[in-house]
Amino acid sequence: MVPRALEIEAKMGTRKKVRAFVRVKPTDDFAHEMIRFGDDNKSIDIHLKKDTRRGVVNNQQTDWSFKLDGVLHNASQDLVYETVAKDVISQALDGYNGTIMCYGQTGAGKTYTMTGATENYKHRGILPRALQQVFRMIEERPTHAITVRVSYLEIYNESLFDLLSTLPYVGPSVTPMTIVENPQGVFIKGLSVHLTSQEEDAFSLLFEGETNRIIASHTMNKNSSRSHCIFTIYVEAHSRTLSDEKYITSKINLVDLAGSERLGKSGSEGRVLKEATYINKSLSFLEQAIIALGDQKRDHIPFRQCKLTHALKDSLGGNCSMVLVTNIYGDAAQLEETLSSLRFASRMKLVTTEPAINEKYDAERMVKNLEKELALLKQELAIHDSLANRTLVNYDPMDEIQIAEINSQVRRYLEGTLDEMDIINLRQIQEVFNQFRVVLSQQEQELESTLRKKYILIDKNDFAAISAVQKAGLVDVDGHLVGEPDGQSFGLGVAPFSTKPGKKSKSRKTFKEQLSSSARKEGASSPVGGKDLDVSFSKTQLTPSSKDGDIKDMLLRDRETSNIEPLPSDSPKEELRPPRSSTPPSKSVAFEDFKNERGSEINRIFKENKSILNERRKRASKTTQRINAIKREIDITKEALNFQKSLREKQATLIKLTDPKRSMQRDREMIDSTTDPSPPGAL
Repeated sequence: MVPRALEIEAKMGTRKKVRAFVRVKPTDDFAHEMIRFGDDNKSIDIHLKKDTRRGVVNNQQTDWSFKLDGVLHNASQDLVYETVAKDVISQALDGYNGTIMCYGQTGAGKTYTMTGATENYKHRGILPRALQQVFRMIEERPTHAITVRVSYLEIYNESLFDLLSTLPYVGPSVTPMTIVENPQGVFIKGLSVHLTSQEEDAFSLLFEGETNRIIASHTMNKNSSRSHCIFTIYVEAHSRTLSDEKYITSKINLVDLAGSERLGKSGSEGRVLKEATYINKSLSFLEQAIIALGDQKRDHIPFRQCKLTHALKDSLGGNCSMVLVTNIYGDAAQLEETLSSLRFASRMKLVTTEPAINEKYDAERMVKNLEKELALLKQELAIHDSLANRTLVNYDPMDEIQIAEINSQVRRYLEGTLDEMDIINLRQIQEVFNQFRVVLSQQEQELESTLRKKYILIDKNDFAAISAVQKAGLVDVDGHLVGEPDGQSFGLGVAPFSTKPGKKSKSRKTFKEQLSSSARKEGASSPVGGKDLDVSFSKTQLTPSSKDGDIKDMLLRDRETSNIEPLPSDSPKEELRPPRSSTPPSKSVAFEDFKNERGSEINRIFKENKSILNERRKRASKTTQRINAIKREIDITKEALNFQKSLREKQATLIKLTDPKRSMQRDREMIDSTTDPSPPGAL
């Protein structure tokens, strides 16, 4: 035997079409000649006689055929419920949402199908039978704790009303109800939801809501519903046997729509006429939404056109198993409205839904289960420690004192005063690595602070600052410091060209000022500092400050005021450098320097691409000239052909006027010439 859950999944695929049934209102004057049912009770054929008033040529359609999921003719309330609603209600307790909707003309039996009659117990409708089935299935499932809640919504003249607000413990709502959407679906803000622990409580709420419904009388129905009503049953099931935090929820929407009206037949006036206008308008919007849902190419579905379609957004084409019951008349006088209702049912069958189990997780139960599992794991660890002769092992999170102790051990280990560190558990190992990271970060910060006090740090990517340093004569082209001390009180390297002992400078600019001014002239915008600094031990990024900076300032001043040649050097590594200006070069000069030095490769590629482009331009120009020459030849040939054609026409006209026989012979020759083409190249 297949389990029920697997059986439901077998019945319900990923995509499922809406099921549509038709219920015919019993009548003594049934139009047998116009309405015929199929042998399988799943089709209806409609036949109309042609209107002779339209004349002999009459293209009026007279026959229609509708395929449905079932036709309920002269069916009892028991048969209607077994056919339409029983499976939807049973699946709801397994976590699937369900919707049952009654649609049709006013007075066709929608409210009777949904609610039933109160005079006879056998005549109760789908709604009370659904409540009865829900509570009976709860009794059959003692392994689950199932709670049931209900709500009753009325949509009257495009306004939302709570039919259960008259209960003494509810009271009227101060703010108007609104339709709100969230990731879980659509719900009505301000609508009261009532917990029902037994079947009698649910029936009391149903009868309370029924007494608050708005009804009116007209020629076609003495007790006509003037509003759309949605009775919703919310089900929530928790397992009692399994300590699983997962539980299932579902909701069942039982929708009793107001009937569509032909104002000429119902004779509505005043308030009833206004209500009929709102009813027909909302039903028209409902049909538009159904048409859009049935069209696979449509991206936008107009759910927000009215309150009815917005409230039923989850039911129409969403996570829901939907069933439509279309109520129609069997009389010949109502055949046009019957056709309209059957068209709506056939369009509804094109809509597909995607029902799925609604699973949620209980946060409180999840925390309890995790705490229980954690306690069991700790007990198991204690058993393993006792078997391994490891006592006094603590697996709780470390406090500040323990973390400080590990930090001290790490520092002593790095200093060499501690040879080994005792490892107790995994948490201690993780904290040791964390403290290694902390100590390393602190040492990097201390090192950077020391370097900042002694040196001026320059970013490798800050080309403007590097260029300014090179122009100042502090760093050569290769990035080496000028006059770099060798540890023996001697400066090795190339001294600035303007350096001269004893020469004082007229300018008082420091190196930092010159660096910043040069950076501004070069267009540098990124500051040198923070994480952008390349803190390296290489001397190519370190420029000495303090006393060394004063010496450099003196050298800079000498370079600005003197053009004396550089001092000769005995070192074979020295290279003569041309004198440099104290001010930065212009953009054009700097660009030429860049092309000759760092951008030489880019400049070479640019020149190659430029030559290729010039060559292709020349080829394109030659091709264009050839095309123009050919075009001129074509134009000349075309003019010659037109001239020959006009000449032949004039000759033919002249021959016809002077010699008709010769004209006929000439025509034959022309016909022969058209059938026998001339050789290539001949005009």
